[in-house]
Amino acid sequence: MAEFDDGKKIPSNRLSRLSRLGMFGSVVTKVATNMAAEGAKQMLSGKRPKAKDLLLTPKNISSVTDQLAQLRGAAMKVGQLLSMDAGDALPKELTDILAKLRSNASPMPAKQLADVLAQEWGADWQQHFVSFNFKPIAAASIGQVHFAYGDDGAELAVKVQYPGIKKSISSDVDNVVTLLRLTGLVPKEVDYKELLEEAKKQLHDEANYCLESDMLQAFATHLKNDERYLVPRAVEALTTPSILTMSYEHGEPIESLSGLPQDARDTLIENLFHLLFREVFEFQLVQTDPNFANYLYQTDTGKIVLLDFGATRQYPDNLSEGYQKLLSAAMEDDREAMSEALKQIGFFSKTILPEQHAAVVNLVAIACEPLKYNGDYDFGTSDLAVRIRESGMALSMEQGYWHTPPADALFLHRKIGGLYLLAARLNARVNIRHLFTPFLLPVALNADEQKAAG
Repeated sequence: MAEFDDGKKIPSNRLSRLSRLGMFGSVVTKVATNMAAEGAKQMLSGKRPKAKDLLLTPKNISSVTDQLAQLRGAAMKVGQLLSMDAGDALPKELTDILAKLRSNASPMPAKQLADVLAQEWGADWQQHFVSFNFKPIAAASIGQVHFAYGDDGAELAVKVQYPGIKKSISSDVDNVVTLLRLTGLVPKEVDYKELLEEAKKQLHDEANYCLESDMLQAFATHLKNDERYLVPRAVEALTTPSILTMSYEHGEPIESLSGLPQDARDTLIENLFHLLFREVFEFQLVQTDPNFANYLYQTDTGKIVLLDFGATRQYPDNLSEGYQKLLSAAMEDDREAMSEALKQIGFFSKTILPEQHAAVVNLVAIACEPLKYNGDYDFGTSDLAVRIRESGMALSMEQGYWHTPPADALFLHRKIGGLYLLAARLNARVNIRHLFTPFLLPVALNADEQKAAG
């Protein structure tokens, strides 16, 4: 069995993780010192720098990133939820920090990995494998994935959770937000309470690999008769709350497929949007993580391999129906019906002003542009992302509306945004209106669409 050079040990118990947090004060002090030095330098040169510009320097960003990297999953989850709630009103530098955290995850040292495997599978765990590669093929915020050959020669992917994640989720999340607050990287207006509780709940769910195995098998059942998708097979005998073992599926990274023929790229994105609509309105079970690494593409079969079901969420009837009403109304640009659907979903606070209410409806209408377009929407040439960003910033920064919709809504929007981004990267052209037609409410169908829907 191959091994690799030991890296930095992952803090695995509460005390060792909390010792990392003792450095938070020094990080804040370092940030303040850097701000003072940079401010003095700019003032000597005749400039009058803004506090934000002094805060968001490469040195300060590096200091915060290095500290957050030690907390992995908590840092990523809080950042994801904050960015979903505040949108592009958050500094670009915070987005860059989160991207760096995702891409720079370091693997567990071999000895620590071996200890985890023995704890979960027993001292004789190697009997289950012809070989097990200790060098991970992927390392992320909560765990890392290894390639192995089972005792029957089958190719397997084994996801091993970093030790200590489960026990320290709540304190890690609280401390991440403390650091972000102290360094001023998030707007004061954002209401953290519900976001924090949701971050903790979601992390606990993602840290339960038995639950993820159940979600994987649920999707396999839903899609068993659909040849467009391939779901890995769970190996229950080798799955524990901290280890998920499944069949290894080959494929190309989905974001690297810009060289495919136009029709192949269009079909790929079309299939992902079709799957999303089925998830929301048929399964009421949505894999909400839009990370491109969660998809592979088999160029020989045209199948999309679906990976990582840790962020899968059940959607209750009121939200599923609310979004069905919302998209049906948006297709016809019926603002009154859109407003009623958004109210059902939970978008409006009790104190919302009329102009804020109108701005929210307008922002959603902009985001639904591909749905309203009658034909193949060209994601590659569209400036939709820019218009959504500008409208979102105007709503939060100029009109002061920071109401947090239900977490299920935030996660769904994150998933849709990820698909938009992937479609733009692959320069795809897709008729979203046609894809949604089978899910339209009958009252929203015009004569031609009723005929098309049968």
